[in-house]
Amino acid sequence: MTEHKVGTPEEWRAARVKLLEQEKEHTRRADELAAQRRELPWVPIEADYSFEGDEGTKSLAELFDGRSQLLVYHFMFGPEYEVGCPTCSSIADSFDGLAVHLNKRDVTFLAISRAPLEKLQAYKRSKGWQFPWFSSHASDFNFDFGVSFTEEQQRSGGEYNYRAFPTMAPILETETGPVAEQAIMVGTDRAGYMRQAPGMSAFALSDGVVYHTYSAYARGLDVLMGFYQWLDRAPLGRNENR
Repeated sequence: MTEHKVGTPEEWRAARVKLLEQEKEHTRRADELAAQRRELPWVPIEADYSFEGDEGTKSLAELFDGRSQLLVYHFMFGPEYEVGCPTCSSIADSFDGLAVHLNKRDVTFLAISRAPLEKLQAYKRSKGWQFPWFSSHASDFNFDFGVSFTEEQQRSGGEYNYRAFPTMAPILETETGPVAEQAIMVGTDRAGYMRQAPGMSAFALSDGVVYHTYSAYARGLDVLMGFYQWLDRAPLGRNENR
């Protein structure tokens, strides 16, 4: 900390004003990107998905719960997991607070995972969460939206974040590192852990038809981690190498 550049109040203000111009440009660009997201074509959903929740089985249209928009967080919790992904869990800690505000803007928010409902319910109780959480275990929803992978895809390749990958073998063969650590934390092996991935998807309901409007994965989810936005403004940033 003490090795960081030190300056006078005048030097700090001059540097801050210069940075402010770049921040304003970043904000304007973010507004432009948000508009472009809304302009993406809507794709009708033709598959008949089913989801298990606290109130029984629901279709994708029924998940809207009377609203016209639906935001889904693809929570990494596969059938092989004993508990949810730690990173997804850190993101989910803020869900209860934001869901109320989204509902008031005609948006339903919920999480969906591949694990059986009873596992999701038990983990949700242990965390004290209240947001809706559904299991897609009985359908291909997770596979179709690029957040679950088969063993064959792990061996021979698939696609994540709109980019093809040839194989997961190099990662699965690494005995140390983040993947190995996370796999242990959720109670499975590396292959079982990597059969799930994080993401978010947006849907619209119009005249009884459900449309897919947007999805994001990988670093596209950074903005959903509210504490990251605070850390990016802290003196040491995200400080992930501690």
